[in-house]
Amino acid sequence: MSTDANRPHRGTIFLEDARVIRHEAFAANQFILRVAAPECAQRAVAGSFAHIRCARDIPMRRPLSIMRADRNTGEVDFLYKVVGTGLAALSTVAEGDELSILGPIGNGFSPSADKPLKLMIGGGVGIPPMVFLANQLQKAGANMDTSLVLMGSEVPFPFQAVGSENPVSGLPANVTAGMPDLEALGISSRLASLQSYAGCYQGYVTDLAKLWLQWHAAENLSQIEMFACGPEPMLKAAAKVAAEFSVPCQLCLEEYMACAVGGCAGCAVPIYANGETSMKRVCVDGPVFAAAAVYPALWS
Repeated sequence: MSTDANRPHRGTIFLEDARVIRHEAFAANQFILRVAAPECAQRAVAGSFAHIRCARDIPMRRPLSIMRADRNTGEVDFLYKVVGTGLAALSTVAEGDELSILGPIGNGFSPSADKPLKLMIGGGVGIPPMVFLANQLQKAGANMDTSLVLMGSEVPFPFQAVGSENPVSGLPANVTAGMPDLEALGISSRLASLQSYAGCYQGYVTDLAKLWLQWHAAENLSQIEMFACGPEPMLKAAAKVAAEFSVPCQLCLEEYMACAVGGCAGCAVPIYANGETSMKRVCVDGPVFAAAAVYPALWS
């Protein structure tokens, strides 16, 4: 018989009727949704997500990464891009509406206390976990002067980029665009795109990460750890960069999900550990895994 001891997520995932506080639309069918979900807000960590019912007549929920969680106010923010009928329905909700939210779900990032230089890389809808992680590190007292958040997108960013006043060594002088929310907190950020957006690095965000790593002296690389979330090609590129510089890296995977609580195993992926490969569920065993476990061939 199964017991709670066999289900480590039992008692940590909550079903709430969350009230919509704010719902902002941005270019390219992107939205930022803020809801009052105090149970989720209390327990969310960077890398965790929520499973949201987008409409009463759409039974299948959609997993959305958490971008911010305020334990004091009980508010939770999500950034999403409309893909399919579910998220199209979600995009129509208004302030005051209620949404059924299941969360927080999943294991988040595990920053190392002995690696003070944090490199966070987000691509597209993989940006939210990086914003959450940067905020989480700062609240925990980390020195964010030694950390950097890089974001890449091939559609307009879901915010008005600002010229960063936080200098970052090792990057081209004309790469100045940053995320206003992070810059206001004193957290250095830079943007990358192939779309020739003003102030952005003209290339892939992982190439920008490589420039930053190349600038560091070899003896300083042992002080760095990477974190990344985004589409699979970007994650593999980030893992390749981490392997090249022998920098530990954690990846937040994106995967299609049905139940999102470990029952259906529809989100299982092969993970390498302890000399063997096994199938792990992205929802409750992840979504965060060591890059070397996801792409072991890069470290061989």
